[in-house]
Amino acid sequence: QVQLVESGGGLVQAGGSLRLSCAASGRTFSYAMGWFRQGLGKEREFVAAISWSGGGTYYSTSVKGRFTISRDNAKNTVYLQMNSLKPDDTAVYYCAAGQPDNYVRGLYTYWGQGTQVTVSS
Repeated sequence: QVQLVESGGGLVQAGGSLRLSCAASGRTFSYAMGWFRQGLGKEREFVAAISWSGGGTYYSTSVKGRFTISRDNAKNTVYLQMNSLKPDDTAVYYCAAGQPDNYVRGLYTYWGQGTQVTVSS
């Protein structure tokens, strides 16, 4: 059983930065990792994903160039560096792990509880 715990969320002004962390416990060997978010009253949406090796990264159009996903397998941790934050980035951010057939559209098996990111104008 894999457990994921997100941290690093908070309140930041537009243009600021935050770094989210997702600490994993249990076996995560060969698992891809992803970040998703869900704003109030909105559907969950894909943000970023990274292959197990870290060699492949994927981003939604809305965050590409501003966010960077990375992972440290030795620490069983994945990160999301968020720069130039906008009010539209306000959401609960969820970490996910699994072996999806598609990093963006595929199904992830394990999910964290989420961390709130609020960007003020």
